[in-house]
Amino acid sequence: PQKTSFHRSQTLGYKNGFAFSRLPTVGIGGERLYVNQLSQAELDELSNKRPTLTYGQAKQALPSGFIPAHVAFDKKILKFDAYFREDVPLSAEERYRIRQVAIYYYLEDDSMSVIEPVVRNSGLPQGKLIRRHRLPKNDRGDHYHWKDLNRGMNITMYGRMYRIVDCDPFTQVFLESQGIELNPPEKMVFDPYTELRRMPTHNYITPSDFDQLKQFLTYDKQVLRFYAMWDDTDSMFGENRPYIIHYYLADDTVEVREVHKQNDGRDPFPILIKRQRLPKTFVDKKKTFPSCVLEISDREVLEWYTAKDFAVGKSTTLLGRTFFIYDCDDFTRNFYRDKFGITDFQPVEIKEKPLEEVPQVIPPYNGFGILEDSLQNCFSLVPKPPRKDVIKMLENDHKVLRYQVALESPHPEDRKRRFILSYFLSNDMISIYEPPVRNSGIIGGKYLGKTRVAKPGSTTENVTYYEPSDLTIGSTIEVFGHRFVITDADEYVLNYMESNAESFPAAALQSLRDHFHPRQVVKEDANSDIPTLGTSKQELDELIVQVQEELKLHKYLNNKNIREAFLQCDKDGSGILDKAKFLALCNSLSVPTNTTLLNKLIDLCSCGDDKINYHDFLRAFPS
Repeated sequence: PQKTSFHRSQTLGYKNGFAFSRLPTVGIGGERLYVNQLSQAELDELSNKRPTLTYGQAKQALPSGFIPAHVAFDKKILKFDAYFREDVPLSAEERYRIRQVAIYYYLEDDSMSVIEPVVRNSGLPQGKLIRRHRLPKNDRGDHYHWKDLNRGMNITMYGRMYRIVDCDPFTQVFLESQGIELNPPEKMVFDPYTELRRMPTHNYITPSDFDQLKQFLTYDKQVLRFYAMWDDTDSMFGENRPYIIHYYLADDTVEVREVHKQNDGRDPFPILIKRQRLPKTFVDKKKTFPSCVLEISDREVLEWYTAKDFAVGKSTTLLGRTFFIYDCDDFTRNFYRDKFGITDFQPVEIKEKPLEEVPQVIPPYNGFGILEDSLQNCFSLVPKPPRKDVIKMLENDHKVLRYQVALESPHPEDRKRRFILSYFLSNDMISIYEPPVRNSGIIGGKYLGKTRVAKPGSTTENVTYYEPSDLTIGSTIEVFGHRFVITDADEYVLNYMESNAESFPAAALQSLRDHFHPRQVVKEDANSDIPTLGTSKQELDELIVQVQEELKLHKYLNNKNIREAFLQCDKDGSGILDKAKFLALCNSLSVPTNTTLLNKLIDLCSCGDDKINYHDFLRAFPS
């Protein structure tokens, strides 16, 4: 970066009118050249000059003899150590294998060969992989040269990639003499499956002076027994569990057995830890050593558990579990007294911790099903149906209170909809049915199935349901977010409330009586007007039968639609309609009122001049 001049020096010039060439003295960037400024021809001429006066004219040196390549490089071979990786797709034990080869380069004719050393019991065809010939380097016709080979590089021959890791000393000296800088050598990669199958070297261990046979003959069938407790209360659903620890003096093995009680709710497994030698202190393990092994040898364990590691009133950790020894049997006391001189065997009293009462938290109601039925899932794993009031069900069986309700809605098309609300006295359930109306655009039918409806503002802890006393004329009830107004009721509702007046408020009963009073007055007037026409009930029945026979000829009439139309037209439910409205309704329903029998029937059903009792008229149209 400090250079500023990058032009080349002038090499052509003129002297005394003659052109001549000269060698540059300054290189690119103005750096001075210290090499000899003479040309090669001038140097050769100076080397051949001799003092001509003393020795005469100098003689030219004879050129060196020509040596062909097959003579100069005869038996000179470059050897490279390499390997290639081969995939094994159909084997469960190995996914790939490493095959070591030797690459030979013959300097006399620039040919190469690849030889794989034979591995015993490999099951692979080994030996000469590539015969000696000039190996193609690319698709342009070039061949591999010794200048293309080096350590730590990959070379591809016939679609297979070889990794060159090292070379022999002759190859290293030859390449360095030719000015090639060699890469550092790499370690040869070995086949993992071959190393796995290789038999390990047998290590001989000098046996110790401890006589195990003497220990077995001395302490055979002698077992130390300790009573211990395992405190597992820190974990979920844990408890204090009693165990018996057996220590076998014959071979220094330990066994832990479970103590089962009647109806303890546990499977009858007798042994928690089978009889085995238990490690106390491990050797400093490496990070690569597995934490869970099948067998533990003396190489991994620094110290094993012995009889001196167990004592009454102390805790012992066996395979990750801490056992508190609180007592032992008489043989164990005598053994410790004679062997170790221990006399303190005071048993420790184990006090059971009182169980903490966990308050039961009832989750919020999700809105599915009946509240009492869903609540049973919180009390037992196998839910039981809630208990029913059988006496109430038997006394009120088939007793249903029916009301006519209207839907409160901001939409004007929903305000004209009428529903039948049924209250079942046997189980306090409510169902809502919408009578289908022809050409209304609304599909009628079941609107709400039988279920118990809670009052607004009630919670899951304190639920209040709708009762018969809450259903009065003009009252509003809320059913799952929909508000309904009671506009009418069945006469059975009034009869039931009068028969059970002590169960209903006086205001509710009086409101229902006031609602039915105009209807009863009209009925009494209608019944009093019929005998004044000079007809009897028998004559009316005979006329109705004749009208029914005549109407059979008019098959297009729908008796069900006719009855529903008259009931909807009578909004107050009095059973009386104006004569003009009555005749207009008959014309809209295509009822043939111009016949003699129907005119006579209309006259018999008249209540005064402009009133008609349509209940008797509808008897001619049975549903």
